[in-house]
Amino acid sequence: MDEIGLATLIGSTLRVATPLILCALAGVLCERSGVIDLGLEGKMLLAAFAAGSVGAVSGSLALALLAALAVGVALSMLHGWACVSHRGDQVVMGMAITMTAAGLTVVLGIAWFHQGGQTPPLPDAVRLGPQLTGLATAVRDWPGLGALLAFGLLGHNLLVYAALAAVPAVWWLLYRTRFGLRLRAAGENPAMVDAAGVSLLRLRYTALAGNGVLAALAGSYLVLAQNPSFVPHMTAGRGYMAIAAMIFGKWHPVGAFLACLLFGFLDALAIRLQGAPLPLVGPVPVQAIQALPYVLTVVLLAGFIGRSRTPKALGVPYVKDR
Repeated sequence: MDEIGLATLIGSTLRVATPLILCALAGVLCERSGVIDLGLEGKMLLAAFAAGSVGAVSGSLALALLAALAVGVALSMLHGWACVSHRGDQVVMGMAITMTAAGLTVVLGIAWFHQGGQTPPLPDAVRLGPQLTGLATAVRDWPGLGALLAFGLLGHNLLVYAALAAVPAVWWLLYRTRFGLRLRAAGENPAMVDAAGVSLLRLRYTALAGNGVLAALAGSYLVLAQNPSFVPHMTAGRGYMAIAAMIFGKWHPVGAFLACLLFGFLDALAIRLQGAPLPLVGPVPVQAIQALPYVLTVVLLAGFIGRSRTPKALGVPYVKDR
């Protein structure tokens, strides 16, 4: 592979990994506070539908993003109301959100747009275009790092850079602020947090709000940057892949980010390998290549879910002692 091919593969990895990064960080925030979130897939899907629907009707990028954010935060608040305020089963609630979103997006899409559940193609004004293209052109011919900068790191849309910036931001929030210390304590020893006079409900709802924002950005990216319109079930298991990355990264923002890059690299590599013959093997079926990221998800979960130490209070409803 030449220098430009390698740089292009790096750029594809970042673009493919962006929704995984945002979704994994959403899971880190939520589960560090002690709340299991298996509804990331559903939040992404419904947020993507909201962005596609509002963007197609209004022709406004800002309104499309606001709609996605409103849906993501609303679903997280619903999750908090059921599981934090009323101590419902967090696993069941998460799966209920995902299953409801999978059906609701198809039903509403058919009823509103009559295109088999899809939304109309979004106009260019609603799409997220590449940024820093002028700088990419200027550095393209630099010796050494020119190709890497031009084809690998520059020319992405704003949400790619937002996802990369969110990793150190979430790390700083969790490990360098008083709020982050309290949030991590809520996932480890909620009784201690309550005894210190800190509102456990407020901490967990704040974490869920951040969870909803990040999950909504991940879902809207699929419509506003990757695909020209919403397609039923377009998340294709990315929410579960993000959960696997979060577990593999041991509920740490940087660890989850690196796992997402690994998933993104395999997905980008699978796209490049489609139809290409391999030595001693010959042409590999497209389905086998496309299954690589999902096979890795199963392997990582099977190999590391028993070794990773979850937050001690994860999934345990807190009941205050009288």
